[in-house]
Amino acid sequence: MKILLLNGPNLNLLGTREPEIYGTVSMEIHLELLQKAYPKHEILYYQSNVEGEIINRLQENDFEALIINPGAFTHYSYAIADCLKNISQPKIEVHISNIYKREEFRQKSVTAVNADGIISGFGMNGYSLAVASLIL
Repeated sequence: MKILLLNGPNLNLLGTREPEIYGTVSMEIHLELLQKAYPKHEILYYQSNVEGEIINRLQENDFEALIINPGAFTHYSYAIADCLKNISQPKIEVHISNIYKREEFRQKSVTAVNADGIISGFGMNGYSLAVASLIL
């Protein structure tokens, strides 16, 4: 399976950004671990801090399944939500922290309504859980 793992704003700083919330492992290291754990599957990776670039990447439609962590766009990007609505492939929304245990504004996801499932609060393991759920 060809899986696009897409991260939104500030997730390029994983490993150094608020390690008490997001951990100390960089996305590059975690991607290596994912690829070793799921060698029969192609995991494409894309990260952007720019909403329009995320939408453009999603609209390339060159994947069989999607794992998306929209970052802060989770809470207010109706443009990304609309884009997700038009993707027919399986979609899993992932959040490293448990968004429901954080500030009130972080507890609402406008993008989740267009995902097939949500994984929140399992740290970087959430990405692996998402891959596992897609390949079953």
